[in-house]
Amino acid sequence: GGGAAGTAGTLALLLGEGSKRLPQAIIIGVKKGGTRALLEFLRVHPDVRAVGAEPHFFDRNYERGLAWYRDLMPRTLEGQITMEKTPSYFVTKEAPARISSMSKGTKLIVVVRDPVTRAISDYTQTLSKKPDIPTFESLTFKNRTTGLIDTSWSAIQIGIYAKHLENWLLHFPIGQILFVSGERLISDPAGELGRVQDFLGLKRIITDKHFYFNKTKGFPCLKKAEGSSKPHCLGKTKGRTHPDIDQEVVQRLRDFYRPFNMKFYQMTGQDFGWD
Repeated sequence: GGGAAGTAGTLALLLGEGSKRLPQAIIIGVKKGGTRALLEFLRVHPDVRAVGAEPHFFDRNYERGLAWYRDLMPRTLEGQITMEKTPSYFVTKEAPARISSMSKGTKLIVVVRDPVTRAISDYTQTLSKKPDIPTFESLTFKNRTTGLIDTSWSAIQIGIYAKHLENWLLHFPIGQILFVSGERLISDPAGELGRVQDFLGLKRIITDKHFYFNKTKGFPCLKKAEGSSKPHCLGKTKGRTHPDIDQEVVQRLRDFYRPFNMKFYQMTGQDFGWD
């Protein structure tokens, strides 16, 4: 059997061996979609090793070079997958070519969420850091009277998924990109994690047994986090209460995003049910 190899592997880990490798899979987006939840859930898997902090290599730190990037990675043993997540990659013009030039075979994961709730969540995060910013409504429109939406505002720009995806498809086949539903990650974490494990070629180890639903947070939490026997919910910056947004503005945004959502459903072959 593989007894000796297994023991040698455990010993290698105890001795801090294994080697740093460039990631074979990257969670590339999207901001406020559920990327932290996905990463924390995935880290429960014994064959997944991931960087906790967002490296921002392919957008902000590219000039530091691949050796710098590799050094940020955790050590892995044979058969383990190295991962990182930086949600801003999805909207970064240069990222697809840069990741492709590191490795054409890199598996990409995008956690997407209803663009309207994503925009409000994005605004809520900014508001928590800068309480003086203008209202969501005033930032949404270039001109409130004509109802012209300001697509240059990043909170709105990020949600035009079809547009960003076109950029990635110039460098990667669609089959190399997995689209995870941010909504289903909350309503059925084990189901979405099943799809992710299959995509990464991992044994389906993360199942229903790993989750419990926390009613206070409105989120699924892990019964045992990575390397711990304690239950673990996401931190207090997650699941913030959204401010009340004028319903007319929400409706205007729904109408604005609809054609882009339809195009995105066509491109991915998945209906995310946002309308």
